[in-house]
Amino acid sequence: LRVICIRIFFIVHFYKFRCLEGYVMTELKTFQIFVDGKWQNSKSGEFFESFYPFTGKAWARIPRCNESDADLAVGAALNALEKPEWSGLNASQRGHLLRRLGDIIEKNAEMLGQLEVQDNGKLIAEMGMQCKYLSQWFYYYGGLADKIEGSVLPIDKPDTFTYTRHEPLGVCVMITPWNSPLLLLTMKLAPALAAGNTVVVKPSEFTSASTLELAKLVKEAGFPDGVFNVVTGYGPEVGEALVTHPNVARVAFTGGPASGARVYEKAASSLKKVSLELGGKSPNIIFDDCNMENAVKGAISGIFAATGQTCIAGSRLLVQKTIHNEFVDKLVEFARTAKMGDPMSPDTQVGPVTTLPQFQKILGYMDVAREDGAECLLGGGRAIAPECGDGWFVEPTIFAGVHNKMRIAQEEVFGPVLSIIPFEDEDEAVEIANDVIYGLASGIWTGNIRRAIEIPKRIKSGTVWVNTYRALSYIAPFGGYKQSGLGRENGQKAIEEYMQTKAVWISTATETPNPFIMR
Repeated sequence: LRVICIRIFFIVHFYKFRCLEGYVMTELKTFQIFVDGKWQNSKSGEFFESFYPFTGKAWARIPRCNESDADLAVGAALNALEKPEWSGLNASQRGHLLRRLGDIIEKNAEMLGQLEVQDNGKLIAEMGMQCKYLSQWFYYYGGLADKIEGSVLPIDKPDTFTYTRHEPLGVCVMITPWNSPLLLLTMKLAPALAAGNTVVVKPSEFTSASTLELAKLVKEAGFPDGVFNVVTGYGPEVGEALVTHPNVARVAFTGGPASGARVYEKAASSLKKVSLELGGKSPNIIFDDCNMENAVKGAISGIFAATGQTCIAGSRLLVQKTIHNEFVDKLVEFARTAKMGDPMSPDTQVGPVTTLPQFQKILGYMDVAREDGAECLLGGGRAIAPECGDGWFVEPTIFAGVHNKMRIAQEEVFGPVLSIIPFEDEDEAVEIANDVIYGLASGIWTGNIRRAIEIPKRIKSGTVWVNTYRALSYIAPFGGYKQSGLGRENGQKAIEEYMQTKAVWISTATETPNPFIMR
């Protein structure tokens, strides 16, 4: 029996400490970066910890990269861009690789979803669904890759044949946030690869694991070495080096407005192309002719789903005064039923906040709202229920008595905090909706077809949902007005943003024209 026990002990510890491709299984998983098709440590050899928000405890070690790692990754991407293994592929062949990657992601969606939850604490019900949906981007852009056509121009010059062609930009850097790492990466990655670019990704330092895991799937799909690279670490140490690198042609960034402005400024010094998907303070407008039951559910989904950690959160709920009290009563009653707890449990409805700094920021905004005179109808603090354990949980919170000049109505909280603002009529609703520096998304709830068509024309946001909220598709363009960003992701527009247009002029003249006169 003693011999058997000893054998079991060694077998268990062998598997506990076994090395896997891409990371080493120790008490804390230790990941490596992915550059030029190879797994390696950062040049510094240093690591930082990633925390599971449900427990507040570290679960992984992530490489801490610096400027040397950035330069190595960009060099690998530039080298791959010029090699025939990638540049020699035609658009149909690139599309085939993307569709193969979509198949592999679909097979691994459950694993990717669980890894996302481990890293950012969002619900398995949401992250699992997101990861299953990722493959559709690669199928869509895989099919679109060979359908971006140039044109023969009816040029006004004699004896001249002129046409246009679309070419990749080059090395593209993608900097992604912690709230939906793979989804927000995929929205950039699929069109960039379809267009023939090569990529360097810098995921958030809070949620790097799933992007590193994706690198394994990209390699399995057969993409040439150097086409897809991942470096990890902090913005000032590695992100800025990527943004300012002379061999980078484009930067795609999703994150906070302040960081986005810095990226824009740094990239502008070398005239890089930039897309920015930044913050929001989205209005969700409830008219008195709405289906009240659906609108209540839509308002809840708009702010409490994803624990409010989404740039499109409907954090300002504009309610018409004629139904204000009735609607608010129903809303609070329904919000009380939200089940908090383990994000890995399929029936949990509100999970923890992803990062400790964000958790503290949300609590601070609750104090600000009270100081400004808002009335707290629900929640208002840290959740201390037993099912929340030691995690970074915030109570679903609803403030009433809010006017649009309050900080809680103007500044992005990025948490499960809803501000209710009454309005009189359509004109006032539109005025309040547009009276913020952001313009990412908005919602309208009405049974009036005229309103459903006319009000979206007056709302200054890149997306307007009518009688729904938080719908997203690889087909529909997504992006912001005002300080919510630049450029568009998804749809055909996205692949165009990863290409440049060249005009080709061919003279068929038999005699050379006067060289001193422009034709």
